[in-house]
Amino acid sequence: MTEPTASDLMTSEVVTIPPNMPVTSIARLLADRGISGVPVLDADGALLGLVTQADLVSRLSRTTETAPSWLRWLFADTARAADRYARTHGFVAEEVMTPDIVAVPPNTPVSAIAETLEKKGIRRVLVTERGQLRGVVSRSDLLRAVTSNETEAAELPDGRIRVAIVAAMRREPWADPFHTLVEVHDGMVEFYGFAPGPAVQRALRVLAEQVPGVKGVSDHTEPLPAYYQGPL
Repeated sequence: MTEPTASDLMTSEVVTIPPNMPVTSIARLLADRGISGVPVLDADGALLGLVTQADLVSRLSRTTETAPSWLRWLFADTARAADRYARTHGFVAEEVMTPDIVAVPPNTPVSAIAETLEKKGIRRVLVTERGQLRGVVSRSDLLRAVTSNETEAAELPDGRIRVAIVAAMRREPWADPFHTLVEVHDGMVEFYGFAPGPAVQRALRVLAEQVPGVKGVSDHTEPLPAYYQGPL
């Protein structure tokens, strides 16, 4: 099964705004459309930045700001402080937007997108091509990919399923294909032999369920004998 890419999942009809759109209008747009962010495009369609709910909410924190001490002022990062001031006091999109955009090309695999969202702690990535916005992939789009994969399980011969499971076990340091045996009948996977504990048994089930064609998993393994001292 070919892994889907950004172009397969992205929402291509994206709400965008011009750089001179007032902040009050942006806030109203986000609330009315029920979205958490909106890209900023110039007159030629080039992507300039992104305005999110977090950008707008940060404006509220300026009311609690206090004058810095002379010591803080001496060692302050002036560029960073100026950027924060502009973004919390600006009146239009280009003044409050985040210019450092997380973007991916249309052929980016779903797994790479998921990793990016997780590492950066963000909700979406923009899909761009030659500087032009093509769409957006959000966490909800990735969830649709997960459910799609689950409903499109391929019909594979039992022998190929078993080979795939054993190969996957050999790639994992916690699995032991020597002491844990695998049998497959009509797409049903059965584990026999020994497993060191519930954590490994649960992981084996998850591993098997990821193989296309698997219809169910039964664990018949027993606890690893106490006299066995070798590493798994």
